[in-house]
Amino acid sequence: MGKPYRNLSYLYLDSAERQVGSRVSTAELEEAANSKVLNVDEITSPVIIESLELLFNNGLYFLRTRSKDGSEGVAVASERAAYLYPLLKQLIIPYFIGKDARDLEKLLDGVYVYESNYKLSGLALWCCISWVEASLLDMLGRIANKPIGDLLGGVIRSEVPIYVASGNRGTTPEEEIEVLQRRMAETGAKAVKFKVGGRMSKNADSLAGRSEGLIYMARREFGDDIAIHADGNGSYDPPVAIEYGKMLEEIDAFFYEEPCPFEHLEDTKEVADNLAIPLAFGEQETSMRRFRWIIDNDAAQVIQPDLQYNGGFIRNTRIARMAALKGIPVTPHISGGFGYVYVLHYASYIPNIGKFQEDKSGVKTTGFLFSPPKESKNGVIYAPKGPGLGMDVATVNALLRRALQI
Repeated sequence: MGKPYRNLSYLYLDSAERQVGSRVSTAELEEAANSKVLNVDEITSPVIIESLELLFNNGLYFLRTRSKDGSEGVAVASERAAYLYPLLKQLIIPYFIGKDARDLEKLLDGVYVYESNYKLSGLALWCCISWVEASLLDMLGRIANKPIGDLLGGVIRSEVPIYVASGNRGTTPEEEIEVLQRRMAETGAKAVKFKVGGRMSKNADSLAGRSEGLIYMARREFGDDIAIHADGNGSYDPPVAIEYGKMLEEIDAFFYEEPCPFEHLEDTKEVADNLAIPLAFGEQETSMRRFRWIIDNDAAQVIQPDLQYNGGFIRNTRIARMAALKGIPVTPHISGGFGYVYVLHYASYIPNIGKFQEDKSGVKTTGFLFSPPKESKNGVIYAPKGPGLGMDVATVNALLRRALQI
């Protein structure tokens, strides 16, 4: 016991990437937040977007881009497309038609103000924009014959260690341990995450005594070599959050995720200031300025943007750059389904990526889109190496030929 929590190097996949030094100014963070990310200098001819289509097949939503010169790109949207597609089709896709895909960074700014889209700012808007961005990046990657990581800073790794999580709150501590043990056996993972609290529950537990019992049982059952993460999903006010945080410190937990409601930034900082265990925070955040506030005020020691909820790779690369200036790692939240693929690509090129990334059920449901199929094995998943998002073009095209247009 006795993990040196304030030495954050253990949170990194590559601890050498941790920057420790002088005070970083707000102006320096803002400069990082506005830095150029996309490099498509090798694509010398315009790539004019001719169409963007939302298609559905085999339980999956695909967004296919076609350019006037015949190039294509395909992204996989989340299941939220089932109810967000009117926003996507009416207020986002029309803006991109006729534009040069090489100008993607400028287009992200433009679509935000197009038809006053900023009035709708939040998860729904940025999810839709993220799917368009991923489809365009896939097309640009195919044209350049590079994985998207090489367009966004340069691929530096392919092997991504994972942690497994169940997402359960209705299980007893004993049942939850069994679920996690099965997932560890299936994947070889050396890290786990479980839920504490009742989820935005104003201090109520999901089952009486479940959280406290699970915290202590997890360390006893898993032993000292397994990294334990706990996720509050906004269950607590600061005093109760701190109480559970102290329990997690007793078992040397890896980090403590979102103890307070996601919009309660000052409460989250209060908890961070009163605990040694690192707080992970940001999965629901969609504002670059609020991310800057979180980083600038040390309200979290692990930054957790969702690559879809917060608008895609370019915005979240800028967040990682801000975090790096303060010596903070980034461990993205995964919004299910195909989201793990986006995280694999992000982890492939972000220097200050966290030590473990989440493995959800999406590997089983979408791994077949790659050749060879993606799998969780020996505690790691390998980032795709093919052009763009790296999916097998023949497999995807076969699905799209039979797809319904939404």
